[in-house]
Amino acid sequence: VSLEQADSVLHPTLKHLLPDPSHLKDMDAAVDRLVHAIGHNEPIAVLGDYDVDGATSTAIMRRYFAQLGVPLLTYIPDRMKEGYGPNIPAFDSLQAQGAKVIVTVDCGTVSFEPIAHAAAKGLDVIVIDHHVAEARLPEAVAVINPNRLDDDSEHGNLAAVGVMFLTLIALNRRLRKEGYFAERSEPNLLHWLDIVALGTICDVVPLTGLNRALVAQGMRVMAGRTNPGIRALCDIARVDETPTTYHAGFVIGPRINAGGRVGKAGLGSDILSLDDDSVVRDIAQQLDTHNAERQAIEAGVLEAATKQAEQAAPDGMLLVAGEGWHEGVIGIAAGRLKDAYQRPAAVIALQDGVGKGSARSVPGADLGAAITAARGEGLLLAGGGHAMAAGFSVEAEKLEALHDFLNARLNKAISHFQATRSLKIDAVINSAGANLELVDAMEAAGPYGQGFPSPTLVLAEAMIQYVTVVGDSHLRVIVKEPHSDGRLTAMAFRSVGTALGELLQQSQGKRLHLAGNLKRNSWQGNESAQFMINDAAPL
Repeated sequence: VSLEQADSVLHPTLKHLLPDPSHLKDMDAAVDRLVHAIGHNEPIAVLGDYDVDGATSTAIMRRYFAQLGVPLLTYIPDRMKEGYGPNIPAFDSLQAQGAKVIVTVDCGTVSFEPIAHAAAKGLDVIVIDHHVAEARLPEAVAVINPNRLDDDSEHGNLAAVGVMFLTLIALNRRLRKEGYFAERSEPNLLHWLDIVALGTICDVVPLTGLNRALVAQGMRVMAGRTNPGIRALCDIARVDETPTTYHAGFVIGPRINAGGRVGKAGLGSDILSLDDDSVVRDIAQQLDTHNAERQAIEAGVLEAATKQAEQAAPDGMLLVAGEGWHEGVIGIAAGRLKDAYQRPAAVIALQDGVGKGSARSVPGADLGAAITAARGEGLLLAGGGHAMAAGFSVEAEKLEALHDFLNARLNKAISHFQATRSLKIDAVINSAGANLELVDAMEAAGPYGQGFPSPTLVLAEAMIQYVTVVGDSHLRVIVKEPHSDGRLTAMAFRSVGTALGELLQQSQGKRLHLAGNLKRNSWQGNESAQFMINDAAPL
């Protein structure tokens, strides 16, 4: 970050970073159609994805139209029964309910057949998406996607909820211009920035530029606990402190995701859209239960997937598949394998000769483009995604050919990543310097996330007083401060059974260099600094 950029990075504001929404191709066409539908009482529907980005995108549209007093039909496809994105039965169902206009969010860019079917039946489809596009586009009234090949927008890093937010700004502006709010209150889109921030963080898009402003402002809104659903999720997860990007990404987000993974697909959108406290508390309880179920299912799939990965070739992309694996957790398993082996990984659930796959990538290996290319080569039944994540359907007999194709396309990028991979250190401190004053200083430069990581520190010559196992796989490490009775608590998550965990457990009474991040730990009204261990090295 240069000195000239520093102020916008430290104090990102929508006033300076928000673009004119009309710079996105088809934005004005989409607004024209929505305004006409609103003015002529034509039923409008939203068809969203079941992950957090899709749930948040759907939720802010539902909240906006509820504020207008305009009915909005909602449809979230079931992951297990319908798979990702629009499908013909979904469109037929919405048309049977009276829909004239259907807005797909966080999906639709490569849904050529279902959207062609909808168009043939007289439905007007508007696609609001951010996934990698092909040269051709679906037969929709509008395709708003900064990652269209013919769109030169600089905002390709937006999550779908960010694209939806821009769309609602454009729609609101047009309605204001046409006097729609002369006799009714105008929705305040800023009130829903907590939802936008949640989707942006959970879709792991870079927290730079406009995304940074959306998240920074949205986390301030979230701190006010004004959204009943987010408040209920924080309560059930016992988040009794000001929520951070960590809470959004690792506490709230997984519970919303759990609805689409192992529960009812629409629960995530519902809890963010509704205002009845008793209803959202009930949904929060359901999501918390589903999240626990998801964790148990995930453990079984991950164990089986890891066994396959251990027998795979030592380089290139990992691709593992298994009969009966639960589709709802394969994305999480792919992420775990990617982290463990430091290369792109795809996990595929097979059933009746067809595999549903989810893949995660490493920096520099554009997975979304590779999956789109594989689809173009006839290797996939369906597929799409962005640089770091993708989903697809594939015939079991084509798994080997798909693996070869992806390896050939990504091998150079994977090799470069692995050859240049290193842990970059921002500063070296001692345990006495790992205090709340330093935490405060670092938090002032947040928010942190993908593309803008929190500072990586080395805790030099840390005296390991003792190490204990927490839960099934975490380690709590107590570091003794030099020349005093002070102690610093450090945590190494999911480290039991790993090389890092073994080194820590063998080092009681010894000194180590610890690498990681410093965070604020709040417990029963008390605050302290806590070190999160990512790596360690003996002296």
